[in-house]
Amino acid sequence: MTEQFVNEVLDRLASGELSEYFVKKDDFLPFRQVIVKRNDFKHFRGIAQRGGDVLYVYLETPRS
Repeated sequence: MTEQFVNEVLDRLASGELSEYFVKKDDFLPFRQVIVKRNDFKHFRGIAQRGGDVLYVYLETPRS
């Protein structure tokens, strides 16, 4: 999973083109390394799934 791909997915979440994005356990760390660098990091919510996978959604208001 490349940084460019992750940023494209995050941009699509932010624009509303995607409502959610599922990240497998093996891809979580590379995905997280990119997401924490973004200015809109607080707008993304990762919802833990069974088995270590994460479902990401974009929030209109940033979490505190």
